[in-house]
Amino acid sequence: MSYMRIIIRSIVLLQLCFFVIFFSGRYTFAYQNTLEKIKSTGVLTWGFDAEGGAPYVFYDPRHPSKMIGFEVDLVDAIAREMGVKVQYFQNAWDSILLALQRGDFDIAMNGIEITPQREHIVSFSRPYFAYAEQIVIRASEVRINNLDDLRGKKVGTLYNTVAKRLLEEMGDVTVNTYSGQVEPFKDLLSSRIDAVFVDLPIALYYAVSNPQLRLIGEPVGEGYYGIAVRSEDTALVYELNRILEKLIRSGELKEIYKRWGLWNPLQERLLLHEGLLQKYVETPPSVSQKVSFKVNTFLPMLLKGALVTVGISLVSMMLAVVLGLALAVMRLYGNTWVQKIATAYIEIYRGTPLLIQLYILYYGLPNIGITLSAFAAAIIGLGMNYAAYEAEIYRAGIQSIPHGQTEAALSLGMSRRLALKRIILPQAFRITIPPMTNDFVALFKDSSLVSVIAIVELTKAYGILAAATMNFFSLGIITALLYFGMSYPLSLYARRLERRLMRKSSVR
Repeated sequence: MSYMRIIIRSIVLLQLCFFVIFFSGRYTFAYQNTLEKIKSTGVLTWGFDAEGGAPYVFYDPRHPSKMIGFEVDLVDAIAREMGVKVQYFQNAWDSILLALQRGDFDIAMNGIEITPQREHIVSFSRPYFAYAEQIVIRASEVRINNLDDLRGKKVGTLYNTVAKRLLEEMGDVTVNTYSGQVEPFKDLLSSRIDAVFVDLPIALYYAVSNPQLRLIGEPVGEGYYGIAVRSEDTALVYELNRILEKLIRSGELKEIYKRWGLWNPLQERLLLHEGLLQKYVETPPSVSQKVSFKVNTFLPMLLKGALVTVGISLVSMMLAVVLGLALAVMRLYGNTWVQKIATAYIEIYRGTPLLIQLYILYYGLPNIGITLSAFAAAIIGLGMNYAAYEAEIYRAGIQSIPHGQTEAALSLGMSRRLALKRIILPQAFRITIPPMTNDFVALFKDSSLVSVIAIVELTKAYGILAAATMNFFSLGIITALLYFGMSYPLSLYARRLERRLMRKSSVR
């Protein structure tokens, strides 16, 4: 009887699940027309990345709760014409199209360049802005006068952009890629790089108002920004095109660009030359242009990123081990002031985010005259941060050794330093191997944070490739396997070393 009850309850539960799925599917189907959903709810959700987003979309420095930017003005105008309100949706730029496909928001607009690869993933409105790539240099720079002069130089740009592709096609250029728009200009002012090569709106906003920077050469690599929507949202694309056409003919779009200092001959050609625009809109890319996924195409860049990860992790861990041991000894055996200094160091580094520490080392220290390379800042940042955790591990290991052993060593005439070296530390080391290994594996993964200071390690390489191809799954599996391949041998070695030390201890 009990089995029959279980079976009946299972059938009822399955039926309930079926009805939930059925009715939720009907609800989804009823609103799969995004334009209808927008008009029925009275809300247009807009996805963007406001981090370093000037002049596109960013928080007003005078009123931090307010969004401003030329794209903010444009979206407000579009929403007004649709008779709805705008709901903002902050999203990381490198995954903005993936979030759009997932249905997190209705439109994505954030200086998204219309490229053949992206047009196979999402649909675009008619272009609303014509961009070109611009070189920015220090005002005192005399070696660079045009694009060819960038050969042999270190140039900063944003990843997954046309500017990056143009630099890579030149060949003889060291390309530093950044996630945000502010960081390359900071590195340029700090003389870490020789030039910045970015979209013209970014160059105008950050360079024209700064007397230490200047634009050089003519803009190159003309292209277009478009409003991205899901591929099936054809009605929404039609509505967006209608509104953009109206804003162009009324002159409102021109006024928006003038207000932000962005009106130039490129915009005049795009907005007023109907033949040029019609030709562009009616010539979609051929299917043959779609980028196919091949492991051997992307694996070299991932392996290069993995080597950077290994190098940074190994050197950082060596620094953490040495500094952590010193801090543990200072805290246990130093005088009152030495103990306070060691304790303060440990608490400060454990109590503040590693990301903030990296920002201070790389972008903050130049304000007081100390400039570190990205690699040095990464190693010092990771090493000093993990030293705080290693110090506590060593302290626990040392304190786990019975105090009587120290007293016995001292009674035999050993100095405290010799007793620590010969008696205490070897036993403590065996105890601390498992947590040390765990920290090393964690450091491998935390090394991904150094991408904020212009280092392309494994996670950053994955992000660049995934954003370019929109193949987050396959590349993610490969990247995860690479991380596992780097960390698992370390775990095996640690276990082997632990067993070896235990055998030596038992023989004694």
